[in-house]
Amino acid sequence: MNLKGIVPRTWRRLKKIALILFIAQFVYIIILKWINPPITLTMIANWFSLIGTDKHFHKTWVNYDEISQHAKLAVLASEDQLFPDHNGFDFKSIEKAMKHNQKSKKIRGASTISQQVAKNVFLWQGRSWVRKGLEVYFTFMIEKIWGKERILEMYLNVAQMGEGIFGIEAAAQQYYRKGAASLNREQSAMIAACLPNPVKYTVVPPARVTSYRQRKILQQMRFIAPDPDISELVRSK
Repeated sequence: MNLKGIVPRTWRRLKKIALILFIAQFVYIIILKWINPPITLTMIANWFSLIGTDKHFHKTWVNYDEISQHAKLAVLASEDQLFPDHNGFDFKSIEKAMKHNQKSKKIRGASTISQQVAKNVFLWQGRSWVRKGLEVYFTFMIEKIWGKERILEMYLNVAQMGEGIFGIEAAAQQYYRKGAASLNREQSAMIAACLPNPVKYTVVPPARVTSYRQRKILQQMRFIAPDPDISELVRSK
């Protein structure tokens, strides 16, 4: 066996495969600027977890201008108040989270909405360094290619908002029997309150922690609503 010939050929093939994969994912990112993703790895995993239970999987896409301004404001108030201003990463929050995690066993996250979208749309759940590195790459790319409105629209449609419930339209229908466009402030804040742990932080009936978070989110919504960048972003076109 001629190892001298096999190694270069294998290396060339690996480089070709890597190039093809890179081009494919780059094209997919561009496509998703206009085309909605059919499903994500997180949704698939959740769907499988519901097999054999009395729970059902719910997912309905809704366009940006068909989502209540209250819902947009609520998730910004809850998850990422600097979303209109940062480039995908909130470095101050990351630094604070790292200091906290060094001292506490309770892990605190610092992911922006952009990072959450990168993880939910392109990757899998977990805390490995490989996944985190890919998350940084995809966050950078969607910030450059999609823009803030598309990222927020994507977040509101792919985020898990209950057991087997994905997206603001499915959440509005399941919890309040109405469309996402008709959600009021209190309902929007209650749904946003479940986002850190959508299975544990139940919306209907509301868990104690969900109700507590809802009150805090309503306060923050009043606080950030006058910001011109946030006001422009949440306004339906």
